[in-house]
Amino acid sequence: MLRSLTIIFIGALFGAGLAIGGMLNPAKVAGFLDIFGVWDPSLAFVMGGGVVANFIGMRLVQRRRAPLFAGSFRLPDAAGIDRHLVGGAVLFGVGWGLGGLCPGPAVSSLVLVPGGVGLFVVMMLAGLLGGLVLMARRTR
Repeated sequence: MLRSLTIIFIGALFGAGLAIGGMLNPAKVAGFLDIFGVWDPSLAFVMGGGVVANFIGMRLVQRRRAPLFAGSFRLPDAAGIDRHLVGGAVLFGVGWGLGGLCPGPAVSSLVLVPGGVGLFVVMMLAGLLGGLVLMARRTR
């Protein structure tokens, strides 16, 4: 029960941070990505704050022997850059640029404007499912 409440609290905190930072507004995101037009650098501060918070959080996490709600940590161990990483980054960037939202803000926006982002979230989930199906076929 405590684990579930913690997950809900952290998710709500993340969503509130996205809303306060302007990440739920596709026009603001498009302004940030328009570096050759009327560039809006304000989201760089939001991203910078996220990087700093992650840096501090990772230092605190790495001092612990185990997480609070699991027996051990499952941190990424891949160190190389391969075509899957580059391909995923390109698809993410194209989707972010075209839609003005990435997965976190899209899900958070469902609370504020469900009709405006509902189709985006449905298509995002369809793309995720399609990717899982393709990866499962490749590993067979």
